[in-house]
Amino acid sequence: MDRRTAIASVALAALTVYAVAVPMLAGVDDRVVDFSSARLGPSAQHPFGTDSAGRDLFVRSASAIGTSLLIAVACAALATVLGCVVGLAAGVWGGRVDRIVMRSTDAVNALPHLLLGIVIVAMFRGSVVAIVASIALTHWTQVARIVRSEILRLREREFVDAAILAGASRFHVATRHFVPAVLPQAMIAVVLLLPHAVWHESTLSFLGFGLPPHEPSLGTLLEEARSSLLLGSWWTLVFPAAILLVATLSVAVLGSALRTRVTPARPSELRL
Repeated sequence: MDRRTAIASVALAALTVYAVAVPMLAGVDDRVVDFSSARLGPSAQHPFGTDSAGRDLFVRSASAIGTSLLIAVACAALATVLGCVVGLAAGVWGGRVDRIVMRSTDAVNALPHLLLGIVIVAMFRGSVVAIVASIALTHWTQVARIVRSEILRLREREFVDAAILAGASRFHVATRHFVPAVLPQAMIAVVLLLPHAVWHESTLSFLGFGLPPHEPSLGTLLEEARSSLLLGSWWTLVFPAAILLVATLSVAVLGSALRTRVTPARPSELRL
């Protein structure tokens, strides 16, 4: 493990402990409003200060990173599953199915992802399911291309020809040979999609299309910081933004290290 990977691992582990332990041990509800404590600067009692509603930002940021990471994991997993299914269908069946699937993939790629996400979330305002669906439905295309490319490579191997000549069905070949071969790619795709999902969720919430304001996520904290920043409350922006930056950089570094370790011979195929 190199130095960058070690630092990223420690940072992500620290953020995970922070996200899990602080809300449990704080003994306060981070959604309770106390205007008498509004916009207090960082101190021993409030390490990250308080927001415009008097809520402790140290506790609220911990809840926010936990919420954002959970949503990001769900988005990355769903996008990877969709991409694997589409890529398998295109690669296994080929011909007309391949052409239709890949043209559909190109069509989704041509759409502005953020705009499409806003349209989906706007129809179900404040719904976590809608947020997950909006991100997953706009981030599966690269996974599909990677999986299809891997399937096309495997179709030229002798053991696949032998299985087909022995009378194996396409479904049998796909489940017995192709799926195990693309599982490492799928695992890497989940990790590499996490930073995209975190930033996408934060952007949607920042624009007011994500979670409701009382539900803490990194996006909602940054959205709330806009008005407070004009009043001199710099801490309402600095600490959530720093957490967002550290979380996404750590996951990106670990994802890059995992990609190099699992597929050292073909790293260019996994650039999401």
